[in-house]
Amino acid sequence: MADKEATVYIVDVGRSMGRKHQGRKETDFDWAMRYVWDKITTMVATGRKTLLIGVLGLKTDGTKNELAEDESYAHITLFQPISQILMPDLRRLREVIKPSKTDRGDAVSAIVLAIHMIIKQCKQLKYRRRIVLVTDGKGYIDSDPDSLNDIIKKINGDNMELVVLGIDFDDPEYGFKEEEKPPQKTKNEAFLRDLTEKCHGVFGTMAQAVEELDIPRLKTIKPVHSYRGTLTLGDPKEYDTALSIDVERFPRTMIAKPPSASAFVLRSDSGEPTQSTGTVVADGEEDEAIQRNGNTLTNVRSAYSYTVADADAPGGKKDVARDDLAKGYEYGRTVVPISESDENITKLESEAAMEIVGFVPKDKYERYMAMGTSNIVIAQKTNDKAVIALSSLIHALFELDAYAVARVVKKDGSDPLLILLSPSVEKDYECLIENQLPFSEDVRSYRFPPIDKIVTVSGKVVTQHRNLPTKDLSQAMSDFVDKMDISHFDRNDEGEAGEYMALEDVFSPVLHRIEQAKRWRAVRPMEPVPPVPEVLLKYSEQPEELQREAKPALQRLIKAADVKKVPPKVKGRKRNREADKPLSGLNVDDLFRQQPKRAKISSENSIPEFKQTLARAEDIEDIKDAVKQMAAIIENQIKDSFGNSNYDRVLEELGVMRSELTELEEPVLYNDILRGLKMKIMAEELGGERREMWWSIRRNRLSLIDKKMSAVSDVTEEEVKEFNAAK
Repeated sequence: MADKEATVYIVDVGRSMGRKHQGRKETDFDWAMRYVWDKITTMVATGRKTLLIGVLGLKTDGTKNELAEDESYAHITLFQPISQILMPDLRRLREVIKPSKTDRGDAVSAIVLAIHMIIKQCKQLKYRRRIVLVTDGKGYIDSDPDSLNDIIKKINGDNMELVVLGIDFDDPEYGFKEEEKPPQKTKNEAFLRDLTEKCHGVFGTMAQAVEELDIPRLKTIKPVHSYRGTLTLGDPKEYDTALSIDVERFPRTMIAKPPSASAFVLRSDSGEPTQSTGTVVADGEEDEAIQRNGNTLTNVRSAYSYTVADADAPGGKKDVARDDLAKGYEYGRTVVPISESDENITKLESEAAMEIVGFVPKDKYERYMAMGTSNIVIAQKTNDKAVIALSSLIHALFELDAYAVARVVKKDGSDPLLILLSPSVEKDYECLIENQLPFSEDVRSYRFPPIDKIVTVSGKVVTQHRNLPTKDLSQAMSDFVDKMDISHFDRNDEGEAGEYMALEDVFSPVLHRIEQAKRWRAVRPMEPVPPVPEVLLKYSEQPEELQREAKPALQRLIKAADVKKVPPKVKGRKRNREADKPLSGLNVDDLFRQQPKRAKISSENSIPEFKQTLARAEDIEDIKDAVKQMAAIIENQIKDSFGNSNYDRVLEELGVMRSELTELEEPVLYNDILRGLKMKIMAEELGGERREMWWSIRRNRLSLIDKKMSAVSDVTEEEVKEFNAAK
């Protein structure tokens, strides 16, 4: 179970926070709220009910708190009591946390009020307690020594963490010092620094806190065991000499995936949610209506219907219940059904276990055999006998340079897996690292020809060929690879060579960029997302210094490989183009002028003949005739297709037509043909039900040619979407 946390943010919203300093383009308030919003939205995104947040406003125009009767707590407003914050609360806070018109309010009184809130909420329960004060250090602060000692004693006694972040506070370690600082701010800053140090808290400048927001924060995951049982060598039920150790299995590495998008629909003014094809609005108290930009959204869920062919049913299909269906497994393009009774017979009845089945020398194991994520196996924490036994096994494998091969079943009824257990011995920690091994069906062996020789059909070995690299090319490539080496490119503070891309400094751009965009849009729904932080783009390309050093080697490689720039592909070509003259000086087309001007395209060799016909076309009528013939051939192939046997051929023909007519700048001909083809398919005029053919056309992106593909087309992208969606 994750630790419980209670955090109170004290935000200075005084009039002085509405000004700009140090050449910043935004006010001190907006600059400081970057940090506050980032921290709050990070907690909201977790969805944990044990992460409680409270927000106090310091130097507000009014007063609203539990101790408001005391004048010392004037101009302090409770914006959010300590509780779990959800998106509606976040939107409300965005509207109420704004700069005020006064600078009256005591920061120490706000800290006392935060302590009172935490004690009232957490009592004596186990919580991580934190108070975060964000202020510019201006205005009056009560520095009474007697009350200050009581505050320090209470914070330290209840294990609270005090964090003070100041606008333009001096920080020698970070390297910032504000020039011409007002005397009152200097006094307040020194007082807050002394208070924080006596509370063993954190005192810092806001510049460093805002700068570090771009650095992704690694989320600490509390591991959950996936197996708890025995690790055996031999059968303990049959032999007294068998080895049995009580162990636990925890994940070591897991794939972190970005969050997926959720589906919502817009509720109508009448209160009834609008529906779209294939979705049903989820009703009930468990579905949360979400208010955004004045529109109410609600969750949706998919609804599935199952049909089978039935000539007697209306439309030729009959609805069936899911329970009446049998599972099917794909074998190539064939679906093999299996009933529940047959599946129960073939299913292996397994019991949870982890059994060592053999050992393998370390040098005989190939690292590429490891599959999926890895786990660790440790002894039960409270079982001293198991700890000693597993430690003996780990050290035996370590000293013999050997791995153990085991069979694991995570729980009763699960599929068994083969795993490799390798020892890991560190200074104060030891365990077995588990990697999944492949079965014979998981191994795919591919044979590739050698890159340093060519073996002819007769068995002759050729080492010099136009497709083989020369010695100069191989040496140039080797030199270029050496120049691009980044393993020792970086330099530390002492100037020593080090690794450029350390594992702990490399972050997933997709994962963390999406998280940053979510946090930004949660509080700024109408503002554009800021650019990608430099820390995520740092390793997206080679360092400029490295590129400069490797440029001479690259030039030698280009020369050795005879690299030439490929001319850009011409999107369109004129109909009345001149054919390229062959080197022989003979024009092959002139030799066949005796053939009919409009040759008939055969269905057996349609694509080459279609291209040849377009190449010989002299006017638009010739092109129209060729397109008309191809359309007739395609319709006949669909009509005569047994199932989907001719669909791949039709897709290839449509692709060629689309490409050729785009280059000829005649997209209208293709669009007209496709519109007519869709009408006939939907009307079932091409041999009955052929909707699968239309879905294949859409899936292979063979829809209408729009203006983006051809400048002479009159079809927009919106019209293409409507054409694809229309039935």
